[in-house]
Amino acid sequence: MTSVVIVGSGFTGFECARNLAKKLRRQDADVDISIISPVDYMLYTPLLPDVAGGLVDARFVAIPLANTLRGVQAIRGRVDGVDFDARTVTYVDPEQRARVLPWDRLVLTPGSVTRLFDVPGLAEHARGLKSTAEALYLRDHVLEQLELADVDDDQGRAAARRTIVVVGASYSGTELAVQLRALADAAAKSMSFAPEDVKFLLLDMADQVMPEVGDKLGAAAQRVLKSRGIEVRLGVTLKEVHAEHVVLSDGSLVRTHTVAWVTGVTGAPLIEQLGLPTEKGRLKVTTELEVPGYPGVFGAGDAAAVPDVTQPGKITPPTAQHATRQGKVLARNVAASLGIGKAKTYKHRNMGLVVDLGPRYAVANPLNVQLSGFPAKVVTRAYHIYAIPRFVNRWAVALAYLTDVFFERSVVSFGLSSSEDARFSASEGIPMPRAD
Repeated sequence: MTSVVIVGSGFTGFECARNLAKKLRRQDADVDISIISPVDYMLYTPLLPDVAGGLVDARFVAIPLANTLRGVQAIRGRVDGVDFDARTVTYVDPEQRARVLPWDRLVLTPGSVTRLFDVPGLAEHARGLKSTAEALYLRDHVLEQLELADVDDDQGRAAARRTIVVVGASYSGTELAVQLRALADAAAKSMSFAPEDVKFLLLDMADQVMPEVGDKLGAAAQRVLKSRGIEVRLGVTLKEVHAEHVVLSDGSLVRTHTVAWVTGVTGAPLIEQLGLPTEKGRLKVTTELEVPGYPGVFGAGDAAAVPDVTQPGKITPPTAQHATRQGKVLARNVAASLGIGKAKTYKHRNMGLVVDLGPRYAVANPLNVQLSGFPAKVVTRAYHIYAIPRFVNRWAVALAYLTDVFFERSVVSFGLSSSEDARFSASEGIPMPRAD
């Protein structure tokens, strides 16, 4: 039997597996499809700020592979090597056992990890937003710090507990800041302290908030941030991170117990280990999403340097929009390599972005139509409900949005995600088992 092995269950790997299985079922093809991933779900990452802000339950942004990928074997594991001559992949399962799986077609879609810089203390004291563990930890940590500040006898330390620093004023970092602001406002109301006591600082080396949406909408977003008490400092980033303060690149010191690092992504570490050609740290592939010189090997998504035929000389950015569509083209081209249908060049024009800016406000530019305020809010939430690839999850997220309109957010810290669970390294694969 011919075997197809897909590495990674992000947007690209998930869509490839789902669409390929459908094509093969229609042809009654004798092909075995396996998808290897450290987790047993596809994570709808655009809603992680909503999880961190206590708006959406983490379960609702996780699309279970077992319930969704009919005809695909889902394997829990972290791939750590590929033998291209023997056509096998090696992976480590959740119990740290090494296993080997043969393949006739290999699809490399391991995704991305948070891009880190050589900032002292960053990995130890900051947390990202690439996994549910990180989102849940940020939510719980912020609430815990607000609760501790409420009874702290040291005024300076209490103020530090009520100061949240978010690094990265792109759409993910901006959405995180406004969602945490909404959570803090709910906490202030229930715990009877002034909302303005909670200080938010949003940093970025860029000269504009959310350059992806253009000058006009970026300026509108910055006005919303200011109106919500979020201070934006552009041209500034972190120089040092400590347990109870940070030093900024302009030399200033900010006392804080909460630092979120949301500055972009880089290809998964697996790509560097394979010895394949790369471009800007991403796997080099053709416009048909094949790895040059390696028949039967395909790649796409955040980990691949997919040529952007709409902008010659450039590669597609690591966005969910491109990842989803590349997954569909991957399925078609892998099927074509098996003699089913014809291969297709990947070509997709940017359909625009939607950015949720908290209660009653958003900015969006669908099909280059610039929207802000309530109309953008409707478009943004409708888009996410439509884009989530499972009806049950769509229903749950829609109910969460409806609940947010009529009721206060719940101010509760479950402690389901520890500081260790939320480390940057933990989001790259399966953490080592804990000792009991």
